[in-house]
Amino acid sequence: MPLNAPSMTQNDSDLGGNEADPRLQLTKIANPSEDFEKKTSNKRLKDVEIYVPIVFGTIAFWLGKKATETQSHRWSVYVRGATNEDLSGVIKKVVFQLHPSFNNPVRVVESPPFELSECGWGEFEIAISLLFHDDVGEKKLDLYHHLKLYAENEPGPQSTKKPIVVETYNEIVFPDPPEDFFSRIQNHPAVVVPRHPATFKLPSAPIEDLHALKRGDTKNHPLSQWFINFSEADELLKLTAARQRVQAHIVKLRRQLSVMDELPQTFKLDSD
Repeated sequence: MPLNAPSMTQNDSDLGGNEADPRLQLTKIANPSEDFEKKTSNKRLKDVEIYVPIVFGTIAFWLGKKATETQSHRWSVYVRGATNEDLSGVIKKVVFQLHPSFNNPVRVVESPPFELSECGWGEFEIAISLLFHDDVGEKKLDLYHHLKLYAENEPGPQSTKKPIVVETYNEIVFPDPPEDFFSRIQNHPAVVVPRHPATFKLPSAPIEDLHALKRGDTKNHPLSQWFINFSEADELLKLTAARQRVQAHIVKLRRQLSVMDELPQTFKLDSD
């Protein structure tokens, strides 16, 4: 089943009062787990979708007087819940692919918080692979994030106190989820489950340990003061603005086509 991931990227300049310029995109990844489909009798729930809002990104601090040619910044890369909830109910482990110049560039994090920290001097693209629990019935989801160490459009020297923050908001959509997965996750705080009809019958949900659900959250994370707050209102406003820009472009194209249709046939032949 496809995983749909509408994403939005913001950086630390948005926190400083500058106008945000988020990149909006819709990624569809068709990656059902063939082994899951073959080995299990777990039924999929048709016309049902589960949403998991996540944020992935980096926070980089300049080391100031401690900086060297090869280690100028201390940075962290992570995947967190959009509201800092524990994602381990859905995500089994996260694989971070760093630049080949790092020792052991492929890092596997098997428990929350899903993050790692390093020191370095250069910017590069980090590949992030999310691997899900077996009952999710989906293969891994690959994401990509560009590590940013230097601020743009900010005069003067870097600050050791204000980091460079770049985060991407992403909603992972699980269509037609397996019955057992839906039953297990439907009351999890990191998951958005749409309402279903009263006649919708499911196996009884397991009793979750609320303490365990909070154990891997990032609400009291040492870097949480720098996390970007992706509120639902802001998301809707930006999505609406994006739709309006697309609609305006469609209107413009229609006008151009209309003008072309009204041109004399001889002129169009000459222009061809």
